[in-house]
Amino acid sequence: MPTIPGALRSTAGRTPDARALIFGDRTYTYRELDDVVDRWASVLRGHGLGRGDRLALMSTNSDFFVIAFYAALRLGAIVIPVNPASAPPEVDHVVEDSGASLLLVAPTAADNVRRGDDDSLPSCLRTVLSLGAAEGLDDLTAAAREASPLEDDDRVTGSDDALILYTSGTTGKPKGALFDHHRAWCVTTTMIATLGMRPGDRFLHVAPLYHAAELGIMLLPGTLIGATHVILPAFDPAAVLRTMAEERITMFFGVPTMFQLMVRALPAVGELDLSAWRTGLFGAAPMPAAAVQQLVQAWPQVEFMQLCGQTEGGPTGIYSTHEQVVARPDASGRQGVLLTEARVVDAQGRDVAPGEAGELLLRADSVMKGYWNNPAATAAAFLDGWLRTGDIATVDADGYLTLVDRLKDLIISGGRNVYSIEVENVIAGHPDVVDAAVVARPHPEYGESIVAVVALGEGASLTLAELREYCRPFISDYKIPHHLVVAPIPRNVSGKILKHELRDQVLAGD
Repeated sequence: MPTIPGALRSTAGRTPDARALIFGDRTYTYRELDDVVDRWASVLRGHGLGRGDRLALMSTNSDFFVIAFYAALRLGAIVIPVNPASAPPEVDHVVEDSGASLLLVAPTAADNVRRGDDDSLPSCLRTVLSLGAAEGLDDLTAAAREASPLEDDDRVTGSDDALILYTSGTTGKPKGALFDHHRAWCVTTTMIATLGMRPGDRFLHVAPLYHAAELGIMLLPGTLIGATHVILPAFDPAAVLRTMAEERITMFFGVPTMFQLMVRALPAVGELDLSAWRTGLFGAAPMPAAAVQQLVQAWPQVEFMQLCGQTEGGPTGIYSTHEQVVARPDASGRQGVLLTEARVVDAQGRDVAPGEAGELLLRADSVMKGYWNNPAATAAAFLDGWLRTGDIATVDADGYLTLVDRLKDLIISGGRNVYSIEVENVIAGHPDVVDAAVVARPHPEYGESIVAVVALGEGASLTLAELREYCRPFISDYKIPHHLVVAPIPRNVSGKILKHELRDQVLAGD
């Protein structure tokens, strides 16, 4: 049965001299990429990594992320991508929950891993290696240059577990969505067919590779068809546009904010040849209708497609073709991606009538096996074999689906997920805060900004700057509130926060 590392091996055998990977001045053909993956796997095996072991990969976008990803999977290990901006408590939770025995970390993120004598790493973690030179850590890249290629792999099969992708739930603590190689393969083939990917395509990776979207939509399918992966370390609109022209990029995935900033950067970059750009994919947040019109006007040769998925889905979900995006930019999608079924149901599990709201359900072979070591959460996530997304949606008479709310109080700011309960739990630890809630406020560029509403103890005061400084050691910067409102928190008789009232209060105060 096909596997993730098997796809790389197959492509290397089929098109060995095709360009596989470009990051700055480092380039690899598929033969070279397959060989360096074997060398890295050999080093990782020497550190005790094997079939079923968990490896946490904490890296910014780079060629080293890709190589480490495939090297661990070639040994039959399970890869856990970790946001490199994660604060130490966030890293510890993922490592402890997954039982990761080995952590690979980019030098820029090493400070979130190195600890003092009184702040040790989780006991399950045997080894920490850096992806480049970093003080106090052994360098995997240097060791791999001297290593012999892996003589044999662990003969990974489709039923072997491959990935644990962490996503937060209603408790605010991240849960690990588990996928085997078969599920990853289903995502791979689904995206190739749905998005019209072709051999010889050239993909630009700017969205984070540690995220399910960039992995499942771009990296895995691109490797199978033999695409060239061009990687940038971070998003800069002018740099993205210039790279797309210079590298003759054919397909690009980004959050709506990226596309809007790229349009605004056009006057500054001047005349560029983007004629090779065929497909623009956006997702992770809504795209304003006016922004869709700007994209179509700026790049009329590009087919823009909207994807609306979920990590637990693989990240398969619903989508809109270019024609559907133009006709209904307000909708979240028109149909499930190929081989994925989508329904919107009421509280009794019955399909809703047009115009009525209900919960979006998904069913596909790409959907997660369940949450890692969390049978209760797994049981709650499924309804008669369908994945419960937690998203409230409507379906109109023409079949368009539109997300209208989130059961999990998810905030999407700049395409990144922020879970209100996680932030609330941090704020609640402030000594002057007696009650706290977090809601979203619409933002013209980032989709939503984060508003903290707090009730303070008698005589206490708190500024936004003080709150942000307090949060910084506990959560990533993008999760830290942008606005602060000091006010009582409305709750119902059972003590639950009335988020709809709170949102109305925040909007009324604008």
